[in-house]
Amino acid sequence: MGNLVGDRAVVLGGSMAGLLAARVLSEAYAEVTIVDRDKLIGVTTARRGVPQGRHVHGLLARGQQILEELFPGFTAGAVAAGVPTGDLGELRWYFNGVRLKPGTTGLTCVSAARPVLEAHVRKGVEALPNVRFVEETDIVGLVATPGGDKVTGVRVQRHEAGSTEEVLDADLVVDCTGRGSRTPVWLEELGYERPAEQQIKINLTYTTQVFRLPDESILNGDLSINPVSSPSHPRGAFFSRIEGGKSAVSMTGVLGDSAPATPEGFMDFARSLPVPDVYDVIKDAEPLDDPVAFRYPASVRRHYEKLDRFPDRLLVMGDAACSFNPVYGQGMTVAALESLTLRTHLAKGDHPDPRAFLKDIAAVIEVPWGISAGGDLSYPEVQGPRPFMVRMMNSYMAKLQAAATQDGRITRTFMRVAGLVDPPQALMAPGMIFRVLRNAGKAPRNVVTPPVTEPAVPSRPAA
Repeated sequence: MGNLVGDRAVVLGGSMAGLLAARVLSEAYAEVTIVDRDKLIGVTTARRGVPQGRHVHGLLARGQQILEELFPGFTAGAVAAGVPTGDLGELRWYFNGVRLKPGTTGLTCVSAARPVLEAHVRKGVEALPNVRFVEETDIVGLVATPGGDKVTGVRVQRHEAGSTEEVLDADLVVDCTGRGSRTPVWLEELGYERPAEQQIKINLTYTTQVFRLPDESILNGDLSINPVSSPSHPRGAFFSRIEGGKSAVSMTGVLGDSAPATPEGFMDFARSLPVPDVYDVIKDAEPLDDPVAFRYPASVRRHYEKLDRFPDRLLVMGDAACSFNPVYGQGMTVAALESLTLRTHLAKGDHPDPRAFLKDIAAVIEVPWGISAGGDLSYPEVQGPRPFMVRMMNSYMAKLQAAATQDGRITRTFMRVAGLVDPPQALMAPGMIFRVLRNAGKAPRNVVTPPVTEPAVPSRPAA
């Protein structure tokens, strides 16, 4: 394992962020312990700690690349297990009710249910000889030095009858417990300030059902059908072929709208989508379960990097640092990017400096946050500050999406940026701007460019 920087690292949460953190930490610590309240080993179904686990998930292209780097052969193993894959730019994408012209990106889309994808990653982590799982155990709080300047472990309590609280000593604690993270509370208890929070309230609801198609030829070879929500067509859906010959459909409603969690209401919502494709595919399909709904009120970004003080030997990653609107499929990929940042810090040969690490992952978060927050702020009803750059980019993106219905080269670049592989600047290259301006006016008339307006009541970041 090379030169170790410590004896034990403890990862709080066995989510994708936690698993990827553990994978990287295993290179630098003699032992890595993952603590989670759920049963993890051998689980391939949705679990309590991941309430969004039953819904369609996107592993963006950059996330797939990082998983392949951390777990060589990951993609081939998923394919061998029956997980479908395809080119991100060749999926059936609809924006503003019109299909984008396909454009080959060379990027792989891995189309697996979240629990199955997580299980494949967990299997790779389980194979690491110095990683152990402490399952079905509650995380009670942190343990720190008397002055609170350094975290030295975590207090936990197992679910078994008669169990008492115990302490897991640690040289490093990494919080990957998700958007419900208690680190802000723990910081306050240790005498630190809580991080400022930025919220974008989209009030999204996912309603998902799994089907078996009578004949997959109805898809014409497509892996996925995605009429994406937009201000002109707020109702959306994600249809994806997944493992085992099944297909998952997540209906999306924003700003309080939602597909009913009943078979009849689900189909009625499918009929109301701006394009008939999803309904046409599932109307004669066999339902394999009942619809289930998941509500996502707001994207939340915690600005740990702005704190003047932070305890040593404590890090925050994944949704615990920033929880994105899941429509954009960014969460798992951002967690993967953060794991590479952690690896860079560990390569210095010492425990990571928390403030330096939190500053660096803030830079990782900035681009995907700008994409998702900017997209949500294109809805006039969503409250939030809209500086000039946000308004300009939303206006340009509306034109770009319209132009992409005519030019697959635009779709290719758009998807490579959305996949977090190419930087946003690729959308503003002179040649791309020329293509956008040349093709935007050729788009069908039902492509509506949404108005860019100021919010009725400007909101402030929550304290």
